[in-house]
Amino acid sequence: MTPLDKPLKRELTIGDTAYTLVVDPDGLKLTEKGRRRGVELRWKDLVSGDAALATALQASLEAK
Repeated sequence: MTPLDKPLKRELTIGDTAYTLVVDPDGLKLTEKGRRRGVELRWKDLVSGDAALATALQASLEAK
């Protein structure tokens, strides 16, 4: 298997909206194309089961 040692970027479309997905050694980030802010998920949160909590906390902080 190839180790993930640098960011891997891919574009995807959900509905009519284009997004950029970046997968790196720390986790993944999904951002609307042309924007800087998006949803981040760390691998350690995913493995520990805290992924939903981390995502909800981040969303509440960005809403302010």
